[in-house]
Amino acid sequence: MAQQPHVLVVEDEAAQREVLAYNLEAEGFRVTRAENGEDGLICVEEDTPDVIILDWMMPHLSGIEVCRRLKVKPETRGIPVIMLSARSEEVDKVRGLETGADDYVVKPYSVSELMARVRTQLRRVRPATVGQILTYDDIVLDAETHRVTRDENPLKLGPTEFRLLTTFMEKPGRVWSRDMLLDRVWGRDIYVDTRTVDVHVGRLRKVLTQHGGEDPVRTVRGAGYALG
Repeated sequence: MAQQPHVLVVEDEAAQREVLAYNLEAEGFRVTRAENGEDGLICVEEDTPDVIILDWMMPHLSGIEVCRRLKVKPETRGIPVIMLSARSEEVDKVRGLETGADDYVVKPYSVSELMARVRTQLRRVRPATVGQILTYDDIVLDAETHRVTRDENPLKLGPTEFRLLTTFMEKPGRVWSRDMLLDRVWGRDIYVDTRTVDVHVGRLRKVLTQHGGEDPVRTVRGAGYALG
């Protein structure tokens, strides 16, 4: 459940917002709704999404300005933004993309096409959520069949260790704090002590090294853990 991809919909038209949310939830996404740009920015701070669907034309704070603010901050720069706009002129599309939007969809749009574009962006930032095979050195993780091998030896991982490894393998080298891992692996709504993270990382290390080979999980003192 904790691995469910999270999409933030920022749209001031209630009917459009609900149609989008309904379709995204039907596809298995966790959805957060925001009715204006200010709320959208607060939502990103409170619960970082994997993908943002952002309407251009909103009162007070436009989608373009929201996108610009997200893309100048290192901690939110990497979140894919799909801009929705009734403006179909090439110059508007270029402006949207130059502001940092990762994709640009003109209204009225086909919902199935938009869902496909969301999956495309997810494939880039969280490949395991769309069933891809992840590899790191001699470790291979098949997200669809939930199989993991190291140097072709099958590994038996519990569900929590599997989600931990998936998180590490999606972004090798990235340092994850214990709180970040709690959010991503256990879910924000579940209270778990941060020491639980250490216990499960220990279990993961044990399984990864059971057939020999170096421990690929690095402890970063005072910060958390990283793969490699």
